[in-house]
Amino acid sequence: MPTLKEIKARIGSVQQTLKITSVMKMVASAKFHRAQSSSKAHAAYFEQLNSILKAVCAASGNSSLPPLAVPHKVRQRAMILAFASDNSLCGRFNANAIKALDETVHQLEDQGFADITVIPIGEKMRHATVKAGYASDPDLRAIAGKDAAEALPTLVRKLGDYYVSGFVDCVMVVYNHFFSMGHQEPSTAQLLPLVLPPYAEDYQMPDYIFEPEPHRLLERLLPTLLQASLTTRYLDSSMAEHAARTVAMQTATDNAQELLDELSLSYNKQRQQAITNELADITQGKEQG
Repeated sequence: MPTLKEIKARIGSVQQTLKITSVMKMVASAKFHRAQSSSKAHAAYFEQLNSILKAVCAASGNSSLPPLAVPHKVRQRAMILAFASDNSLCGRFNANAIKALDETVHQLEDQGFADITVIPIGEKMRHATVKAGYASDPDLRAIAGKDAAEALPTLVRKLGDYYVSGFVDCVMVVYNHFFSMGHQEPSTAQLLPLVLPPYAEDYQMPDYIFEPEPHRLLERLLPTLLQASLTTRYLDSSMAEHAARTVAMQTATDNAQELLDELSLSYNKQRQQAITNELADITQGKEQG
C-alpha cells in the first residue's frame, strides 16, 4: 500500500496533468470554432460557385468540356493528396486517415493504375508515407510541407498542369470528414478529372449575360472550382482534427479528474486511519500508565 507521501506526490502529478489537458481542450475548442466559421463561409461561396457553373454548363450544353473535366483514356498514373495532422493527441484521427490512404492505394491498383504517387499533408501523414514506402513527387511534397492554407493555391496550379499535360491521369484526396464533435470518418474523393455540377433537363437557367462565351467562361472557371474543391476538403479535415482533439482532451480531463477523486479519497482514508491509530496508541498508553 502506498504511503501518504507517495499518494500526495501522485495527487500533485495528476493535478498538473489535469491543468494541461484542460488548457489543451480549450485551445482545441477555440481552433475548432475558427475552422467551423471558415468552413461555413467557404460553403456559402462553394454553393454559389456551383450554381454559377451549373448555369454556364447549361448555356454551353457541355458540347466540348475543358481539359480539367475530360477523363483520360489511359489510366496509368494517379496521385493521392492525403490530409492528416501535424500533432498527435487527437484520438484515432491520424490512424483513420492513414488507413484510408492504404485502402485508396489498393483500390487504385485494382483499377489498373501502375504508378501511384502520394502527396502527404501533415507531419503524421508524412511519417506514415515514408514508413510505407510510397512514391512521392519531390516538388509537390516540398510545397505541401509548408503551411497547408498557403500551399493550396500552388498545389492546385501544379496538379492542374500535371493533369492537362497528361503527366497524371487521376487525382484523389483522402481526409477525415467532420460529421459532429464525436463523429469523424475517413473519406475519399476524386479531385481530377473534375465532375461538373449536374442539372436536370427542365433546369430553369437564371437570367445571366455571359461574357466571354459560355464554353470559354467554363474553361476559366474550372481552376477556381478545383481550388474550391480542395479547400473544402482541407477545411473539413481541419474541423475534424480539432473536434477529435477537443473530445480526446475532454476525455483525458475527465479521466484525470476521476483519478484525482480516487487518490484524494484514498489519501483522506489513510490520513484518518493514521489519526485513529495515533489516538488509539495515546489511549492505550494512558490506560497502561
